[in-house]
Amino acid sequence: MAINLLETKSKWQGIIQTKDSYRYVIPKSYKAEMKVDVLLFSSPSLIEYALTDLSLEQACNVACLPGIVGNALVMPDIHQGYGFPIGGVAAMRLDEGVVSPGGVGFDINCGVRLLTSKLSRVEILNTLETLLDELFKAVPTGAGTHGGISINERDLDQILAKGSKWALQNDYATQADIDHTEEYGQMPNANSNAVSTRAKKRGLTQLGTLGSGNHFLEIDYIEEIYEPEIAKAFGLFKDQICFMIHCGSRGLGHQVCTDYVSAMKPIMSKYSIKIPDRELSCCPINSQEGQEYLSAMAASANFAFANRQCITYRIRKAVTKLFGKNTELNLLYDVAHNMAKFETHVIDNKPEKLLIHRKGSTRAFPAHHLELPKSLQECGQPVIIPGDMGRASYILVGTEQTLKESFGSVCHGAGRIMSRTQARKGHNSKDVIESLCKLGVIAKASTKEGLTEEVPEAYKPIDEVIEAVHNAGLAKRVARLKPIGVIKG
Repeated sequence: MAINLLETKSKWQGIIQTKDSYRYVIPKSYKAEMKVDVLLFSSPSLIEYALTDLSLEQACNVACLPGIVGNALVMPDIHQGYGFPIGGVAAMRLDEGVVSPGGVGFDINCGVRLLTSKLSRVEILNTLETLLDELFKAVPTGAGTHGGISINERDLDQILAKGSKWALQNDYATQADIDHTEEYGQMPNANSNAVSTRAKKRGLTQLGTLGSGNHFLEIDYIEEIYEPEIAKAFGLFKDQICFMIHCGSRGLGHQVCTDYVSAMKPIMSKYSIKIPDRELSCCPINSQEGQEYLSAMAASANFAFANRQCITYRIRKAVTKLFGKNTELNLLYDVAHNMAKFETHVIDNKPEKLLIHRKGSTRAFPAHHLELPKSLQECGQPVIIPGDMGRASYILVGTEQTLKESFGSVCHGAGRIMSRTQARKGHNSKDVIESLCKLGVIAKASTKEGLTEEVPEAYKPIDEVIEAVHNAGLAKRVARLKPIGVIKG
């Protein structure tokens, strides 16, 4: 069944076939260059958002890339990005496939981590504003932020090589933190020599800083539990206070993406690569240029892992200052959503090593997956999906279905429905603070734009996005979190 595009304000007039209530297909016949279909996970209430920008056309362009296998995938939070849509997944065969910086994004290894506490909401309500002030002082925010953890160039090279394991060696992490971080906090094959001097200079002052845009630090409480046994195994309980961090590789990663997008555009003809959109600039995975980008991307990802770990250290210090030295904050999990990674998946009934691009998409591995630590083998990988600063976020776990259909991938958030410019129109920071206060949320930001650009109505309803993920069988809901304190860049 095809969707009636005449009833929508669509910027895209291609065919969309409805496979079921949560799956839609754009057949490869839509465009002669497409090598695979586009599979969109969505719902009747969400699908129209995807028709209002160029994200579906971008997904069809991704389906044209050399070596793509399976389907070009898009998640319920899909919206227009650079080259790839945000919420996009593409798997490439190693012998004939390409790597595209636009398939990772400018904020390499932007990701989310959740810290759990033994504190309940009642215990902190009287000190919430003080706690938020302490966190705001402890974690520098904003674009181009200084005031991070002091490091020199030799330290930076070590961070680019080791990621969170550098933090462990320098007393900013515990072994449990490492175990509960994707890739154990260290991407292999990182090479700091593949990172430009300019990128390193941008990162040198930014370790342990939050950044700007949609990055945030939240105080949440667990409002609802859907899977009591899994929640118990994760150490979760009703009304529990948690701390959520969302940030990435800061200026360093942004510069790496900028450098390699520029470098790849003029060399595609060298490899006889023709693409429908130059924002998809790419080169063969096994080429010298492809390997250099992957090494620089891995180094940037390691910086992001270390950055979130150092922020965790600073949060722990602030919480201990207020609630005592015995107040433990445990890392539930740290998961990335802008990455290209080598993983083994089943293709044509055979295991095959592939390069998985996840842009605005989160890894979601099921129970008993070999890449998970022993502590998560029985339940599966926690999947942390933030919504917006006024409504809710979710903890889920991956399923076997995810591996079969989406290379172990789900959405990374609610997904924008307004640009930052649109969100700023008609809003001022004072009104945003007041409206959030009515929702029971105290907000702080380093700039007015940090709040007005991120108003809740700029995002899709997170409950509907999670319903689509859950009902499609890609991940299972474990708990719903409600924000009560928000720090924005």
